[in-house]
Amino acid sequence: MRVDDGQLFRNPSESRHLIEDSLIVTIQADLDVSDIEVIDATDMIVMPGFVDTNRHVWESLLRTIGADWSLPAYLQSIYYGGLGSRLRPADSYAANLLGALEALNAGVTTVLDWTMIYSPDHADELIRGLRDSGIRAVFAYGVSGETDYWSRDSQKIFPEDVYRVKKEYFASDDQLLTMGLAIRGPEFSSWEATVREIGLARELGALCSMHVGFGSWGADDRSVEKLYKAGLLGPDLNMVHANTMGFDEYKLLADAGASLSVTPEVEMMMGHGYPATGHFLENGGTPALGVDVVTSTGGDMFTQMKFALQAERARVNQDILASKNMPGELNLQAGQVLHFATAAGAKALRLDHKIGTLAPGKEADLILIRTTDLNLFPVSDPIGAVVQFANPGNVDAVFVAGRPVKRHGRLLNVDLNHIRKLANESRQHLLASSAGANKKP
Repeated sequence: MRVDDGQLFRNPSESRHLIEDSLIVTIQADLDVSDIEVIDATDMIVMPGFVDTNRHVWESLLRTIGADWSLPAYLQSIYYGGLGSRLRPADSYAANLLGALEALNAGVTTVLDWTMIYSPDHADELIRGLRDSGIRAVFAYGVSGETDYWSRDSQKIFPEDVYRVKKEYFASDDQLLTMGLAIRGPEFSSWEATVREIGLARELGALCSMHVGFGSWGADDRSVEKLYKAGLLGPDLNMVHANTMGFDEYKLLADAGASLSVTPEVEMMMGHGYPATGHFLENGGTPALGVDVVTSTGGDMFTQMKFALQAERARVNQDILASKNMPGELNLQAGQVLHFATAAGAKALRLDHKIGTLAPGKEADLILIRTTDLNLFPVSDPIGAVVQFANPGNVDAVFVAGRPVKRHGRLLNVDLNHIRKLANESRQHLLASSAGANKKP
């Protein structure tokens, strides 16, 4: 049975996928082929891999540290001379390898890695960590997290190293890792710096991602309107959060084809503002989803789908209740949120020609979810099962570009003990160096 316009396939006995090299060649009921490996997907949901459009992958080293952090506490602790500035290049490698494997284990086959880079060596090691994991990623090169970069008056822009990285690692777009720029945007740098950085991204042919319209910083800034009036909005811009900006600005974004990454759990927790899911939908856009900071939340998209779905339903339901009525049909459906986490994410990252749906000619980024597990069995609605009931433990297999990276519930070709050792050594270094720096003389 084919479900939801190619986003989700249930009952593989009725629909079989033929994969050759990295591509899906055909999907049909019967395949008359020989000399191939057959993967038994009985009692599995077969679907596209999740696409996370905003994640600070390196923060896996500091997992769980920020369970009680507000946004200002997070920024002061991690950036602005905090823990992130104490990363050594070797720590960057361990961090991105660990963080990318966490994503893959949870069925996330593609991430946008929103980075802050302290040296060329750090950039090299962050990229190496992603590459060694086997994940598909947009490596969004970002400026240092030091405070002199992050101010309204800052004229600083990207170092010349960005050209080297483009030439050395991203000369072709036909690979698992592609390039983006993680710029500060008009709320965290001068307007002149923002204009130059958007121009730099376009010169490099890179997706340009920025955080706008959230917290008290974004309430009155009208950043999107300024970008629109300057003729800078376009489908190569990816906005993150946008919780507190003007309602009319969502339409400006949607009409320009720019994407919006909603990270609902962290936004509700840290004080960014209420998730903008419904506002963007109401103005003709389709949001994508991201995990954001794994210091404060788990690195899976199942959780983000649930947060996005229930937060938006609660917003609309509360308005109905305030009018002394009861909700009838819920305004946001599970299938829409599944779309946010797959096809919409691929489009936001400008990868929808390759991934995001299961279709002949696309790359075979797909996952298998066991339906025999006690938290899923029996399945009446496969979409509801994925969005409302599943968790990373149900992910049986993960394929990226046709290559298996997880089978039978276990990551393949990964020495977890070695990775734990690397990560623990790096974590201890970060915490110890931070404690030493904070000691009073």
